[in-house]
Amino acid sequence: MADRTANKLKSKQVESLTEPGTYEDGNGLRLVVSKTGRKSWVFRYQINGKRREMGLGKYPGRSLENARRDAEDARRQIASGIDPIDAAHAEREAQQAAAIVEAAKRITFDQVAADYIAAHRAGWKNAKHAQQWENTLNTYASPVIGKLSPDDITTEQVLKVLQPIWTTKPETASRVRNRIELVLDAAKARGLRDGENPARWRGHLDKLLPKRAKVRAVKHHPALPWQDLPAFMARLSEAGNLTHAAMRLTILTACRSAEVLNAEWSEIDMQARTWTIPAERMKASKEHRVPLSDAAIAVLEALPRDDDSPYVFPGARRGRPLSNMAMLMGLRRLERDDLTMHGFRSTFRDWAAEATHYPRDVCEQALAHTIGNAVEAAYRRGDLFDKRRAMMDDWAHYATTAPSGKVVRGNFKKSG
Repeated sequence: MADRTANKLKSKQVESLTEPGTYEDGNGLRLVVSKTGRKSWVFRYQINGKRREMGLGKYPGRSLENARRDAEDARRQIASGIDPIDAAHAEREAQQAAAIVEAAKRITFDQVAADYIAAHRAGWKNAKHAQQWENTLNTYASPVIGKLSPDDITTEQVLKVLQPIWTTKPETASRVRNRIELVLDAAKARGLRDGENPARWRGHLDKLLPKRAKVRAVKHHPALPWQDLPAFMARLSEAGNLTHAAMRLTILTACRSAEVLNAEWSEIDMQARTWTIPAERMKASKEHRVPLSDAAIAVLEALPRDDDSPYVFPGARRGRPLSNMAMLMGLRRLERDDLTMHGFRSTFRDWAAEATHYPRDVCEQALAHTIGNAVEAAYRRGDLFDKRRAMMDDWAHYATTAPSGKVVRGNFKKSG
């Protein structure tokens, strides 16, 4: 490739050159000295009838020896019919594409999920919906796929998320699957993954998992027998921290745990002994008035007030309530992880049916259940509040009376 006219320049000469101009080394390699004294290497060549100049870097960052080696590599490409400038551009583009792919791999499922929730939060019905998204994904998806790149998530990993809860919590599992599918669709739209969505139901997971309708009634929320409730409440009142206070109020009001955890002081009228839960936080999207018994009032009065938080049960994160996991952990600390807080609504319902003469309508209204019969719903306009107050007073008296007959009041301790 090289000839006797090559290698005209010497290292010391290159170092000492200051006069602006072009200094040939031979075979197309030259050193260009600018008016400002800057030195740079240029390789001139001809290919397909076109003359081109290719920059090889600046001196002294690029030495004479390195510039000659680069020029020799370029000559080999030309001999093979490859334009070295085009090849360099192609290599840079490949490196940039590889860098984009590598950066995409560093973006995790958790990050895409957070972006998806943030983007859709304003369009959702209420803040509760966004919190449900966060809670279900954090609880079930994140431990398995949260730290993975969306492009690395496979059907097997989605099944690993879903299978433990598919038959025990079919409603929750179905929502988790749908939310994973939507997040992965968003990842694909952002160029963070390719191919089929591993969380897709129709034509994919429906071949690997039973239909939700067939497992819907397999297992109910584990519930404490109503006869065991007073002893359990006695243990709960002894624990005495913020989480256990939330658990006691949940049981005393027969409300859903999310309704209690998101309760705000502005919703509670201590004088009227009433808690009014706004429609946007209710499952049926209808305002629900809850009569507060003496025991429920006692729980509330014992709680400290946080001027910086509107919540009755403020969480560790500023401006947020206790998490949904708090009560679950509270049950575990009491060594009762065989139960769920939702199951205490069944405990209440069993007590009302088996130990009292309160009508079914009053019991169902206390649980804020939707009336299934459209005709009945049209005629029943009231909320049976006074009758429910009497029932909730009886429930609280039963729940807080220890087997010995002593009323259990419970004390709040500022320990967690």
